[in-house]
Amino acid sequence: MRIKKVEARAVRLERDAAKAQGGAGSPHRLVGGAGYYRWSEHYPALYSTRFETCLVKVTMDDGTVGYGEAQAPLAPGVPAEIVRSLLSVAVEGEELVPDVAGIGRLWDRMYSTMRVRGQCGGFMLDAIAGVDLALWEIAAQVHGRPLRELIGGVPKPNVKAYVSGTPGRTVGEKLAFVGEWFEEGFDTFKLYFESDFDLLLEQIDRMQDEFDGIQVAVDALWHLPEGRAVECAGELAERRVLWLECPLLPEDVAGHVELVHETGVRLALGESYRTRWEAQPFFEKEILTYWQPDLGRSGVSETLQLAAMAKQWGVAIVPHVSIALGPQLRAAVEVSAGLVNSPMCEFNPSVVEMANRYEEAPGFVLNAGAYVAVGEISERFERELLADPDPNRS
Repeated sequence: MRIKKVEARAVRLERDAAKAQGGAGSPHRLVGGAGYYRWSEHYPALYSTRFETCLVKVTMDDGTVGYGEAQAPLAPGVPAEIVRSLLSVAVEGEELVPDVAGIGRLWDRMYSTMRVRGQCGGFMLDAIAGVDLALWEIAAQVHGRPLRELIGGVPKPNVKAYVSGTPGRTVGEKLAFVGEWFEEGFDTFKLYFESDFDLLLEQIDRMQDEFDGIQVAVDALWHLPEGRAVECAGELAERRVLWLECPLLPEDVAGHVELVHETGVRLALGESYRTRWEAQPFFEKEILTYWQPDLGRSGVSETLQLAAMAKQWGVAIVPHVSIALGPQLRAAVEVSAGLVNSPMCEFNPSVVEMANRYEEAPGFVLNAGAYVAVGEISERFERELLADPDPNRS
């Protein structure tokens, strides 16, 4: 079975930006900017007011089709063009052996196309991930088994989920949101740090006081207060937060080492890095408790490499889910279900809601704090997202 055609398309969907604030893809208040892109009010990063991603379609010579997705919350046309101009050339006509080694060989082939030219991260790897996810979906079809059964271990029937983000303007509103999901059986929540650290601590304290057995994680979004990073991490360690995610700039290995050694805080990293080579310095320093690979950036193949590295160092794998439609979300849940060292997967209600618009009913289903069913691509997905002639999506 050979790869006949590889296609990609940038997708931009309208969404309720106000409703999405405080969750994946829009954790901060947004200001300024131009067009659909706005600056975070508290951190020098751009976010889109729309739901942006890059979809990939791989067609085999026997007609089998697989769909993938590259993480592309900004400028999705960039990975789409990389797929069309470079990766299609690398893999079209190649034989697909539908297993870890066979698809891994194609991942290596795509990675090698630009390795010596310095494109070993960023958009290039996101594009590779999109193709890789499509190839794994084809492998699941060939074997007639879900992805979780193809990657080794003893697959879990359900995958524990944690709620990502607590929307609301006040602590009271955020606690009301937490209470609704806590009643639904979710006991783990991730809070985003905006600008007032004392307000964050107040929310943590009140959550721990009001909800028996609740687990709280914190995503600092790379900007713990300047000059107070160790102090703030220490406050979180005293509160036994499940993890502190992305506390400092992603390039700052030494700073992350200091935080862990000085405070004992449990550190979670992963979404900023795509490969085992980018991750290696953090593993070697033995400062990680959780690694959070983004399947739309690492793909299944490289995530398996990262998971093996994590197992060696005693680190848990918790897939990161930001802006995502079905292909990326499905891969995250399935990989979490198939890895023995993956205790849970991220869940953002607005992201799952958007993904389910293009899935056969019932789509992605969560119950009692876990993913209990994954979706299946609907006709609407192909018709509206891959065949739409809208020039803004091409």
